[in-house]
Amino acid sequence: MKKPLILVTNDDGITAPGLRALIRFMKQIGEVVVVAPDSPQSGKGHAITLDTALYVKKMKLDALNGADLEYSCSGTPADCVKMALQEILDRKPDICVSGINHGSNSSINVVYSGTMSAAIEAGIEGIPAIGFSLCDYSWNADFDQAGKAITNIVSKAISNGIPDNVVLNVNIPKLEETKIKGIKICRQARANWKEKFDKRTNPMGKDYYWLTGEFELLDDGKDTDEWALANGYISVVPTQFDLTAHHVLQQINNWKLNA
Repeated sequence: MKKPLILVTNDDGITAPGLRALIRFMKQIGEVVVVAPDSPQSGKGHAITLDTALYVKKMKLDALNGADLEYSCSGTPADCVKMALQEILDRKPDICVSGINHGSNSSINVVYSGTMSAAIEAGIEGIPAIGFSLCDYSWNADFDQAGKAITNIVSKAISNGIPDNVVLNVNIPKLEETKIKGIKICRQARANWKEKFDKRTNPMGKDYYWLTGEFELLDDGKDTDEWALANGYISVVPTQFDLTAHHVLQQINNWKLNA
């Protein structure tokens, strides 16, 4: 039997330590093909490139622990998945894994996440997909602490399958492996960013802005990803990309828009 074919991507760029760690973990499970951005693409969400050409370059960044095949792409995380499926792979991958992101993609962050958008793009194409994030923004974060949990989740996903139209959003607390209490299946916490722009002036007298803000948790439930992470658990949120608010369909129908 062939080894599972695993497509690996991310949004922090092809040289990011989180991606290099994920490649090592996935090599324990199957054949690994990487298609990742050639530069950081954090916060790009599900953006795709329509107004410029895309470029792909075959690479080999780690001869000993690297992927079986590896490509950098000039586009976004979603572009990388599209390129992998349409131009690079000669068979459908058994799973797509995205990450490991430097920083959390829990709660409302999933909307902006390039990491999760890459996984969602794979899910749209009918491929089981998982986005992984470590709640540590440091470039030198210790991703090895999450290795066993990540290989366990991916192996179980390959064996059991992931339901159609669903991808998994996995966030890992910044803890040593021995201090992680376990894995919890959660819902996405209700939260928001209280944002503001830091206005500055450059030496030429022209104003410019940096987006800043504070994370606001608006949910005290104990079944959420934020609660799990705060209490030492890895959170796994089954995430759908059907954005229809099914529970309000009848309410809007009662407006009698055709009357």
